[in-house]
Amino acid sequence: MSSIRSEAMQVTGHADLQVGEARPTAAASHPVTSTTSTTSTSSDTLSPALNTVEIAVLIPCYNEALSIAQVIRDFRSVLPHATIYVYDNRSTDDTSAVARAAGAIVCLEPWPGKGNVVRRMFADIDADVYIMADGDGTYDPSVAGGMIARLLDEHLDMVVGTRRNVYANAHRAGHGFGNQLFNGIYRSLFGPLFTDIFSGYRVFSRRFVKSFPAISSGFEIETEMSVHASQLRMPIAEIQTDYGARQEGSVSKLRTFHDAFRILRTIAMLFKEIQPARFYGVIALLLMLMAGLLGFPLVETYMQTGLVPRIPTAILVTGIILLAGVAFGAGLVLDSVARGRLEMKRMQYLGYSLGRARDKH
Repeated sequence: MSSIRSEAMQVTGHADLQVGEARPTAAASHPVTSTTSTTSTSSDTLSPALNTVEIAVLIPCYNEALSIAQVIRDFRSVLPHATIYVYDNRSTDDTSAVARAAGAIVCLEPWPGKGNVVRRMFADIDADVYIMADGDGTYDPSVAGGMIARLLDEHLDMVVGTRRNVYANAHRAGHGFGNQLFNGIYRSLFGPLFTDIFSGYRVFSRRFVKSFPAISSGFEIETEMSVHASQLRMPIAEIQTDYGARQEGSVSKLRTFHDAFRILRTIAMLFKEIQPARFYGVIALLLMLMAGLLGFPLVETYMQTGLVPRIPTAILVTGIILLAGVAFGAGLVLDSVARGRLEMKRMQYLGYSLGRARDKH
């Protein structure tokens, strides 16, 4: 453990950590120089707290050998004393070798999917501030200092780099439309806190990272992060960043329809877990509407003739009404359970301080 910590503190250490090895720790604090998207600004100008925090840059990668070296160099120029970790998710190209040569600490994650990589990164790395970005070079590292400064100055748990040109540079015709659609669905279900739930460029406090359950296994992990922050009503902020096109020859890993279905399924699952009264209430309402449509002609005939001519339909309507009642009752019971779970999650979240230094006392 001590040898890994020592290597991480050297920042430029070259390590290839296998599954089951000790967990690495971010670099020791040094003066940090950062830039904004427009001008180069020292860390003292941005925030005095930047000089005392340990910063970990986390980059999940799958076959990003063409772009990862430049991404590492860009983050190194902005945050020269941060520790940069590249988590290679079963790449078949030279991603690990290129990242190691560029000065990053390389770790391997055998479980496929971005969500599995994020779960491993958050479990392994100890730091005060975490920056997560993709290894494809589409995000702008120059705003990292400003994002960190805002997180520290305003005592936030997450700062999201919203993608300014996401609809123009979505790389596929359906991606821009999908972003708008799913962001609208998210805001209608969980509130208007976020405008870009799919951004992979985020800065986190230690309190967020260590309280985040990371259940998702794929690209839906960003959605789960947003829901986690909304559920616990964490202080968050958004900063607009440029979003560029992938490097020529680099291929997007996002599968439009497959991943869209997974994201939609994740949103539905989280909505059910977090707001069961609303979820099952909608089901109960739909069942009652169905029962009403089927039962109205029967009631009308009965009022006119005193007879029920379609007994099977009457039995079906009765069954649907009973199912609606069961759904409504289940929603009420599960809502009480969800409130208890929310209290436990909130207490766990409050069990962590914003930085490691305060946790040591």
